[in-house]
Amino acid sequence: MNTALINCLAIGGAGFVGALTRYGVGLVLGKWSSFLSFPVGTLVINVTGSAFLGWFLTVMTKQRPGPQTETLRLAIATGFVGAYTTFSTYMFESNDLLAKGSNYQAIAYLFGSLALGLIGVRLGVMIGRI
Repeated sequence: MNTALINCLAIGGAGFVGALTRYGVGLVLGKWSSFLSFPVGTLVINVTGSAFLGWFLTVMTKQRPGPQTETLRLAIATGFVGAYTTFSTYMFESNDLLAKGSNYQAIAYLFGSLALGLIGVRLGVMIGRI
């Protein structure tokens, strides 16, 4: 089997798991979203995804390069995290809050996700360097 096909299968398989993980986290946190009228699930997914990606890619830089390392990096970073995080949903939900006249919540959600996502990446990088 050639490397491109292996990489595609690894990305697809990990993406499947990432999508199911995102769905599960959304289900678990969905009740809070309804209670608070705020997309808590997506916020948690974006922050945890950012932290995990920061940690994972930092750890991967310590590994010896090779085809297996590259396949793993693609599978996890592109497949799993790419399916798990939800930037497009984040934008849609921000727009929905604005459309409903919840301007303060929309602003808090937009800037809160950006700030906490960056903090998550920094935290992941710091943990990955240990």
